[in-house]
Amino acid sequence: MKTELKRRDFVAKCLKAGAAGCALFYGNSIFAQEAGKKIQKQDLKGLTYCGFKCNNECTLYKATIENSLELRKKAYEEFKWKQKFNIDFDAEKVFCYGCKPADKPLSINVKACTVRKCATGKGYDCCIECKELTACDKELWKNFPKFKERVIEAQKNFFGA
Repeated sequence: MKTELKRRDFVAKCLKAGAAGCALFYGNSIFAQEAGKKIQKQDLKGLTYCGFKCNNECTLYKATIENSLELRKKAYEEFKWKQKFNIDFDAEKVFCYGCKPADKPLSINVKACTVRKCATGKGYDCCIECKELTACDKELWKNFPKFKERVIEAQKNFFGA
């Protein structure tokens, strides 16, 4: 039984087959280049001073963006603001737009961040630029050693080591 293809269907199938072939042939090399891509100076501007990219994984950032009282309370407890800053819960004070907001206020925790103070003091966009990162013993790194390991890996990528 012979089926007849219309010209439009034939061209569409050829294009799909060609695109699939190119993806199979070139795909691995393209993805490998992306994985090993060196971090550029301009890429650091999109990160926080500690090398994080603010997103909804952070309870405090999410609470701020969603303007959620429940999440602000959770973040207040999670980030131990009473112990660290000796303030009682105040929804107006519990917020964070990150440490590099162009047109937003800095939160209490950002103003107190020793990593931010160090990076800005040295004129860095991110501590990834600092050659002393591996020996750095700031509170953030003590509290989140796995995060520090990831930042050190990003630093190796940045310097091409």
